[in-house]
Amino acid sequence: MTCCSDFLKRSAVAAATTLIFSLTVPSVAFCASGGGEHSFLPPVWLAAPFVVLLLMIATGPLFYPRFWEHHYQKVSIVLGVPVALWYAFMAEHGGHMLLHTLEEYISFIALISSLFVVAGGILIKIERRGTPLLNALLLLFGAVLANVVGTTGASMLLIRPYLRVNKGRLKPFHIVFFIFIISNIGGALTPIGDPPLFLGFLRGVPFFWVIQHLWLPWLVTIGLLTAIFLVLDLKAGKNEAEQEYSGRITLIGRRNFLYLIPLIGSIFLDPAVIPGFPSLQEIFHVPFGIREVIMLTIAVVAYKTANQDALGGNEFNFEPIKEVAFLFVGIFATMIPALQLIGAYAQSHAAEFTVTKFYWFTGILSGVLDNAPTYLNFLAGALGKFGLDSNSIADVVKFSRGMDSPIAGDVPSTLYLMAISVGAVFFGAFTYIGNAPNFMVKNIAEQTEADVPSFVEYIYRYSIPVLLPVFGIIWFVLFHW
Repeated sequence: MTCCSDFLKRSAVAAATTLIFSLTVPSVAFCASGGGEHSFLPPVWLAAPFVVLLLMIATGPLFYPRFWEHHYQKVSIVLGVPVALWYAFMAEHGGHMLLHTLEEYISFIALISSLFVVAGGILIKIERRGTPLLNALLLLFGAVLANVVGTTGASMLLIRPYLRVNKGRLKPFHIVFFIFIISNIGGALTPIGDPPLFLGFLRGVPFFWVIQHLWLPWLVTIGLLTAIFLVLDLKAGKNEAEQEYSGRITLIGRRNFLYLIPLIGSIFLDPAVIPGFPSLQEIFHVPFGIREVIMLTIAVVAYKTANQDALGGNEFNFEPIKEVAFLFVGIFATMIPALQLIGAYAQSHAAEFTVTKFYWFTGILSGVLDNAPTYLNFLAGALGKFGLDSNSIADVVKFSRGMDSPIAGDVPSTLYLMAISVGAVFFGAFTYIGNAPNFMVKNIAEQTEADVPSFVEYIYRYSIPVLLPVFGIIWFVLFHW
């Protein structure tokens, strides 16, 4: 095993990246969304709880697993409270910012919880021996499915059958490539697929713009990753266990597919999508809307009416969603100042940002921050570079359709939007905290006693040597050459 200090050094990379960007913008005035609440910047030291939380997520399961397993909830809340108190009592319009963050968190939890519960009541039994070809087909199917039911829905539907068919030959890379392909990159073709793209849709990016402009990077990346996976899986060998397989595919809990229809439909119940649609936030001053009420209602009904054989076969429990809920409440709270500092940097340096910088900055920060607000910050910066307002739907539509840059020799606006979209979605696979399904897949795999890479091992053994070269190819072909 590598020495302790080396592990700590590697685990600090993601957190240090955020801190470096924070330190570059201590005095920049910022107005990302046009609201007064963003006209100031928090002190740099307020980003420290976020850095500490990232470090503890990275090192806890490795160096102090018993403490982390029993107290990660308290750690997340304790680190989030000082930041929340600072915004509540010290920051200008801080209360409004906290309320907005709470609304985003509730919307986030409502969506992934409902998808988690509905998918947990569907049991897919594939009575076949795991082979490289079967695994590759499952990953490709999941990549397509992620665009219909979201990366969370596809991950929860397929992770358990994927683990079962590979029983006896399961390696760490099996889990990692599932996260790469199904939990992240697969959902890059529709706004339903991944939260950043849905936020872009709410801001004015046409629904079918995504598939029209991202199909090529999606196809190339999925193809390259599947090819790498096949090479690794061929080396892994066959399942040595003597077992007869009938070859049948059985589906238990079909009724839960019916819940997916209103669940996906409720995603669009937003005043930004349907003008005049009632907003509970404005009417009753609550931090949630009709959409979230419908989602959580579906989750409760789906659980109460679920097929017990399906729940039992999936070994369904709430531990994965519990871990995500507690850790992300800390992440959402502590990342407020980090996002403001990074957003300020994007805004103040937008004029000198090339499409290459937008791609890599959005991508790297989406790996260590929630990729949805990171997408919005860099989208605002890119629109500002073209003299447009990210709060204007008409401006976002104009930006997405293609505008010539005011800078001679620069590329059209469409390429900027492509770079930001690809960076936000693809790089979410870079760490376990880059996207919510990553954590849930990790937790489910650990419950089956699979060999799951640690936070640090995931980055240095798989993300850096596998994802970085692939993302580098995408950058060179689409955004440089």
